[in-house]
Amino acid sequence: MIDKTRAPDSYISIGKGCLILGYISLETNEARIEIGDNVYIGQNTMIVCSKEIKIQSDILISSDCIIQDSDNHSIDFETRKNDVANWKKGIHDWSKHPSIPIHLLSGCWIGAKAIILKGVTIGERSIIGAGSVVTKSVSDYTIAAGNPARFIKKIEK
Repeated sequence: MIDKTRAPDSYISIGKGCLILGYISLETNEARIEIGDNVYIGQNTMIVCSKEIKIQSDILISSDCIIQDSDNHSIDFETRKNDVANWKKGIHDWSKHPSIPIHLLSGCWIGAKAIILKGVTIGERSIIGAGSVVTKSVSDYTIAAGNPARFIKKIEK
């Protein structure tokens, strides 16, 4: 499902041969999502974009993953305390929350229940282990896993 209700001027591009069973939400009119060819997004996966998420081609994103390019809530309580009331009104000031693009490069595989946070690039043909929390970028041809995700080993080309 693709939700642009809060951001009718946002942009999404989906390539050929994709299978999207998860949920994609574009949160601001500046939100841009690009999905290449032959991409699988599993059931219950949530992709939440306030600025930019690029998913290249030949990528597997397993079920129950979370990929979001923003914190969504402030660490400052005074800013955060009205979030519920504002969400009920259908408003949220995204300018108060840092957003850094996410890039998933060609051929990578994101294991089930992984979380990819803002500012992360997952390298070409890399693998993220199931249940991992990725807070830092992962190099090409690398397996990373854990919470926080860490280098496990290089993959042969």
